[in-house]
Amino acid sequence: MTRNPIALLLFGLLLLLSGCVLPFLMVIHVIPSTFFLNFFAYTLQIAGLIMGIIGAAFYVRLRK
Repeated sequence: MTRNPIALLLFGLLLLLSGCVLPFLMVIHVIPSTFFLNFFAYTLQIAGLIMGIIGAAFYVRLRK
């Protein structure tokens, strides 16, 4: 795991965005909605949120 807070924040943002784009694509019927894909999108959102919080905490700790 990297200790660079900016990289963690960007990775968390990437996970959050992909977790939001997948359900949007399912709603407009570009990709089929399956149980696995729904669970995967939810997991991406939660992982992105956690990575963003960890990155923000590392950033504050580094700047303090």
